[in-house]
Amino acid sequence: MSFDSILALPLGWAYLTLFTIVMLRANATYWVGRLLVAGGRRSPRIERFIEGPTMAKAKRFSDRWGVLAVPLSFLTIGIQTAVNLSAGALRMPLTRYLPAMTLGCMMWALVYSTIGLAALQTIFLALASSPWALVALAVAVLGVLGVRGFQRRAARAREADEPIVSADSREG
Repeated sequence: MSFDSILALPLGWAYLTLFTIVMLRANATYWVGRLLVAGGRRSPRIERFIEGPTMAKAKRFSDRWGVLAVPLSFLTIGIQTAVNLSAGALRMPLTRYLPAMTLGCMMWALVYSTIGLAALQTIFLALASSPWALVALAVAVLGVLGVRGFQRRAARAREADEPIVSADSREG
């Protein structure tokens, strides 16, 4: 079955087919990552891949975004497989990985069964070609980063203000 024949299906069936395919692929990639670390380090070739630039990029992406890296990777080109592989290699707990991966698979299937990657690229190119759209996008991104930074500082301030209670002081 080709990609075009999947897209020729009614929308619901196309979505379900693509969702199933990407779920199987992402889960297989996660488990390959776990197996690579478990036994693959014996092979110099696999060791070079694990320590290579693609996996390093995926690890930086995961370090920055945490568990959100998994669903976000489904909206990227080039690191989706590496993020799922590194999630397995880093032994991300299944209680975190499975919901994040399922959300990513749902988003991926939606994009590919509706507008497709070419349309998504066209949208990004249109944003890049319009100075006002680019300014609006930059303001939105800076706003999100500002809110996120404010939340982090507030959380650190709350942690610093919490009194430390020792076991001795509770026995009283």
